[in-house]
Amino acid sequence: MYSEKVMEHFTNPRNVGEIKDADGIGEVGNAKCGDIMRMYLKIEEDRIVDIKFKTFGCGSAIASSSMATELIKGKTIEDALKITNKAVAEALDGLPPIKMHCSVLAEEAIKAALKDYSEKSGVEIEALKDFVPKEDHH
Repeated sequence: MYSEKVMEHFTNPRNVGEIKDADGIGEVGNAKCGDIMRMYLKIEEDRIVDIKFKTFGCGSAIASSSMATELIKGKTIEDALKITNKAVAEALDGLPPIKMHCSVLAEEAIKAALKDYSEKSGVEIEALKDFVPKEDHH
């Protein structure tokens, strides 16, 4: 069963959309499993000043994307990198075990967007040096 927070973030997701002049864009997931997340970041002076997402997937994927954006908006890059899939799931008051991969996708979408920012801007983010998103989260 889904928590009230999961249902709230699914039915009223925060930060939906895209940022046309995004500093970093990360896309994770794959069409075979049905969950694809794309995160857009606007970064100023090492701080995430805006974040948007587009997610194609189940309610848990949408809720995880929404919560992840809420958790890192306004944070520094360093603080955003500390957000784990467990933190996303806990902030949603839990996800069913079969849906935990959705919170993993959210964590990876953040990292993928930050890695894209790093590569585009020339700002080195040591923690993402070897980061490669997984193809299958199931």
